[in-house]
Amino acid sequence: MAGTFVIAKDTAQEVLDWGKLRWMSHPPTTGAGQLTVIDVTLAPGKGHNFHKHPDQEEVIYVVAGSVEQWIDRDKRVLGAGDAAFIPADMVHASFNVGAGDARIVAILGPCVGPTGYELVDVAAEAPWNELRP
Repeated sequence: MAGTFVIAKDTAQEVLDWGKLRWMSHPPTTGAGQLTVIDVTLAPGKGHNFHKHPDQEEVIYVVAGSVEQWIDRDKRVLGAGDAAFIPADMVHASFNVGAGDARIVAILGPCVGPTGYELVDVAAEAPWNELRP
């Protein structure tokens, strides 16, 4: 496999109800087999609610802003330069608790499925639906 440059301005941006994301590396973008990398912008007061990746570890690296990061039932507010490691199949969530956009880089491995990413949403299930007001 050959190396690839991925230029942010040339990479399609997805707009979601909680923010925006760009797939910087995953099988469709780079042919990656081990790492999925996502550039994420969380809108103020919004977040990626409780979910898990059954077969993928994840590192969340905060680039800018203030992020309330949950790992299972433990939470910390992370700032620029801080990171969280989430083992495979562990429930977690990321919420922007700052006044402006928060930027994170999510790095998951190995790639799973055709997009390199798997997600199980548990936000509506107890106890996850009771942890935040």
